[in-house]
Amino acid sequence: MSGRLVVEALSVRYPTPGRVIEAVRDASFTLEREKLGIVGESGSGKSTIGRALLGLVPKPGSVHARQLTFDAIDLLQADRRTLRGLRGRRLAMVLQDPRFSLNPVMTVGAQVAEACRAHARTSRRAARERALTMLEAVRIRAPERVFGLYPHEVSGGMGQRIMIAMMLIGEPELLIADEPTSALDVTVQAQVLAILDDLVTARGLGLIFISHDLSLVASFCDRVLIMYAGRIVETCRASELSAARHPYTQGLLAALPKIGGTPGPLPVIQRDPAWLA
Repeated sequence: MSGRLVVEALSVRYPTPGRVIEAVRDASFTLEREKLGIVGESGSGKSTIGRALLGLVPKPGSVHARQLTFDAIDLLQADRRTLRGLRGRRLAMVLQDPRFSLNPVMTVGAQVAEACRAHARTSRRAARERALTMLEAVRIRAPERVFGLYPHEVSGGMGQRIMIAMMLIGEPELLIADEPTSALDVTVQAQVLAILDDLVTARGLGLIFISHDLSLVASFCDRVLIMYAGRIVETCRASELSAARHPYTQGLLAALPKIGGTPGPLPVIQRDPAWLA
């Protein structure tokens, strides 16, 4: 299938003076035209997987895998020009906080239009029209007015929508969303998720949704990977997440606060060294 992602035995390593840190260890999964959630604690390797797929792991980090292919293209052996051609055009990533992702000295419209011109040979006028269409597609009211605003003049929710528009303007086949709703309130979070869901469904994209929020992932995604200390410890259908069997997943679920539940401290995960094996 076009756009199929295959990951086998993926590892990301960072050398230090004392030892080699494995941020991701032996991770394997495939992705079709579906919504795949990746959950786990901070530092479990979720975002590192996304960056490894795009060739964005900073030096001295190194990426190793038995197989890492997208639509039969070997991402490990691909040269810089090939990767540059894939990023934005076929593979795209929405980062966590638009305040640090958008250029503060360019208008948001100019940045979206620039992304269009970077991936397609088009005039400035055509790029502007395409950018306005994308801003409207992510449900931004008065796109003409917003086009001329600077990042500090838009809200967090609007900034995240602008980032989504920028990443989707190249019409990629795979979108990686790294904590796209973590800085938003519940109402705006629901709006952004609805936009993502509509666009992914309408365009037939594959989506990797990275999050800390188990409840959100269970309701939004099709499948879920649960990560602990760089490893994928469990994979399940999102609808069956509440019945997960691994003790770590059960510990994460137990630590979720419940409205109307008994007041008191939340359970603490009892970690087993065997989970690292």
